[in-house]
Amino acid sequence: MTIHRPGLPGDLPGPELLRARWGLLAILEASAEEESLPSVHRTGHWADGGGLHLDDCGCTWWTLARMGEGRFVLYGEDESSDVKWHKPAIDMLAGAPGWLPFDRLRDLIEGYELGCVYWYENGAWARAPYPEGLGDDGLDCGMSRFADRADVLDAIDLGEGAGIDPETLLDGAERGELTAELVESLVSGSAYDHWDLPAMLRALSLTGLSERGGEGVSSVDGSSHAGQVS
Repeated sequence: MTIHRPGLPGDLPGPELLRARWGLLAILEASAEEESLPSVHRTGHWADGGGLHLDDCGCTWWTLARMGEGRFVLYGEDESSDVKWHKPAIDMLAGAPGWLPFDRLRDLIEGYELGCVYWYENGAWARAPYPEGLGDDGLDCGMSRFADRADVLDAIDLGEGAGIDPETLLDGAERGELTAELVESLVSGSAYDHWDLPAMLRALSLTGLSERGGEGVSSVDGSSHAGQVS
């Protein structure tokens, strides 16, 4: 799947597929040690009460949050984005629906910390209009890792001797059937010594990937992406 520069709403996977791929990585990386850190110090992929997050501790950070039935918001920044420095200023919230977390987003915009905002409702992604000639909004560098299934599979590191293959785990996540038993089986059958099963199960609950249509990727509630707001 190609993500244009700047991104187009149709470039993004559906939100349930996006949360499945993102959420699986958050589950595999979960640890109590990371949970204890303030969000501004967290890196990698994780889930919390504010949704799904990623932060590479340098160039890019993103949040995906469910905002009610059939509604999601995706926002973040990659250093490749030309949006926040554009003159005249681009209104990233132009045409946005009233259910977006406007206080959070406006704070980020005022601090020059936001690169783009996409929202999903009525079966489609949307964003504010961009001026002609805008080079990039960062969506490609930020979200291309989830656009192609092969890239997600490459990112799944199960170590040596895992009794479950990445394809099986990703299939379960994408079907909304990534059960606690499957995660427990992965940990018990693996030679990896870094798994933190209790934290992984907490992340599984937060993502909602154990049950099709689960309430994972919850609405923004004050928890934040790393590097921006605690």
